[in-house]
Amino acid sequence: MRTELTPAPRSKLVGTSPFHIGEQAVQTRLGVRDVIEPWARQVVRPFLPEQHRAFFRQLPFVVAAARDATGRPWVTLLAGKPGFISSSDPVSLQIAADVLPGDALQGSLTAGAELGLLGIELETRRRNRVNGTISAAAGNNLKFRVGQSFGNCPQYITARRCREIEVRPMDRSASRYKRLTERMRRWIGSATTLFIASGYRGVGQHPAYGMDASHRGGAAGFVMVKDDTRLILPDYSGNNYFNTIGNLVADPRVALLFVDFESGSLLQLSGEATIDWGSAEVARHHGAQRLILIDIQQIVQLDGGLPLRWGEPEPHLPLQLVRKTKESDDVTSFEFEGLDDAALPAFKPGQYLPIELQIENATQPVKRTYSLSNAPGDAGYRISVKREPQGSVSRFLHDELAVGDVVNALKPDGNFVLTQGDRPVALISAGIGVTPMISMLRALVREPARRSVYFVHGARNGHHHAFAGEARALAERNNNVRFCAVYSQPCDSDNQGEDYDHQGRIDIDLLKDLIPALDADFYLCGPGDFLAGIIADLSERGVMPDRIHTETF
Repeated sequence: MRTELTPAPRSKLVGTSPFHIGEQAVQTRLGVRDVIEPWARQVVRPFLPEQHRAFFRQLPFVVAAARDATGRPWVTLLAGKPGFISSSDPVSLQIAADVLPGDALQGSLTAGAELGLLGIELETRRRNRVNGTISAAAGNNLKFRVGQSFGNCPQYITARRCREIEVRPMDRSASRYKRLTERMRRWIGSATTLFIASGYRGVGQHPAYGMDASHRGGAAGFVMVKDDTRLILPDYSGNNYFNTIGNLVADPRVALLFVDFESGSLLQLSGEATIDWGSAEVARHHGAQRLILIDIQQIVQLDGGLPLRWGEPEPHLPLQLVRKTKESDDVTSFEFEGLDDAALPAFKPGQYLPIELQIENATQPVKRTYSLSNAPGDAGYRISVKREPQGSVSRFLHDELAVGDVVNALKPDGNFVLTQGDRPVALISAGIGVTPMISMLRALVREPARRSVYFVHGARNGHHHAFAGEARALAERNNNVRFCAVYSQPCDSDNQGEDYDHQGRIDIDLLKDLIPALDADFYLCGPGDFLAGIIADLSERGVMPDRIHTETF
């Protein structure tokens, strides 16, 4: 059954939105529509950038979402040796693989079928989503036409290392069920990872129509098994696109895939979903913003067929808090060292630190990723966190975590890092987006090349300006660094020329005045609407996409 939706208020932006009516309705309901639309228009593309094409080429598997002959959604894995996915141009992928015998989608990946793909590298937690259509299919060869492509954040992904194995036909089996067996219930109850398929097709043509494959993760037990036909899946905070939730609001048909990483077995579920927007049950799932209630209608279990196996999750790195420093009214830095002075893995400026926290009343560890705000070569790791009034994790860090406490972490990761070269560097941020920028600045002033650096930061006023003294001091000690602070609402105690340089917001006119001919590699970090405006203005003035690097908070 499809829900009748009221169109969202018309956007002031011209052209086609990257979101369909269901996604727009959810964004409007949750108050993020005006913020996310301009940002998504910059990063949701009708093609694959070269870095995404290269990413797919190196993968040993890809997550695939499609519908069977009856229109029922399913999600599965397509696997092969790295290189089984190729890309001859930015709008297509070639996939030399087929589903396993007995797979719910066997015989369904045909020319004209809508297909949602998720490229995910569990070891590094990188992922990229691309939706489109199968333009040709012959044997084990699919040609895929790109509709939309965009990257995803690494949050909630459990890191695992993958290896290939040989699988004999006699070791494979496929079974169909209507209800969960006890083995399935244990499987789901211990899962830290699942993949979810959803989709929506309205009347006419729209780039957001089609199938979508996505990842969900959490500590073991994050999916609740209500009984042998019902599951509860918490929906945590994410990128605010609401692709999955928006699909399900418009078309409640849904599919889940659970992978047994040790045996290479797959558990495929298909059914219908209902969204719980805020009942008392939501509060019982720590960190959940809402719940997806799933009624299972069909089940396919594929045992031992996948030619891949994954090792145990990456071991934790115990860190001890050695210092807390208040950087502004709402931002505090947390400095960690290895427990018992253990050596810590190196990192690159701009990367993030995944951490796990044991929070009171949470039934499982809570995972978050925070940009590192110190630089390689500094002692330990420093993260800097804004206290959010409704944020249970940020409030725990600010109010409860004490010097001497130990938290678990994984090694630093992320691709928002400085590129090598001699071109000037522009570090442009707003709000808490300053955290990776201060790390980059600290690294750049130590470079022997002494590249010109433009450090431009926007804040409300001096009370909310984290690292003001640290950044200004680095600029004063290094004549290759130009510092510029922009306050949107200066306080009476803020002095222009001393505490800040310009009143208003960072815009293209300011950047043109600061950066000759806009000749720089631009690194941007901050809220989505801030990034969208800067990216659009830089692009309009001829700055090439490979010189614009972004991270959104």
